[in-house]
Amino acid sequence: MAKPKGKYAWTATVGEKGQIVMPKQAREIFDIQPGDTLVLLGDKKRGIAIPPKAMFSQFAAAVFETAEEDE
Repeated sequence: MAKPKGKYAWTATVGEKGQIVMPKQAREIFDIQPGDTLVLLGDKKRGIAIPPKAMFSQFAAAVFETAEEDE
């Protein structure tokens, strides 16, 4: 089966202190540098997502826009 363009999958190991090491290829593709702050989004049913930092502003705007529509 061919891999869809722009889609990736990696594994990471959680250390004793709860830290994970992101694979080098993932850091390079998403321009993640030492000292960067990442956002982890969690849903008990769907899992954890770590959106690229450049996309977080767009994501947050969409969340708040949806929240206002629900009120």
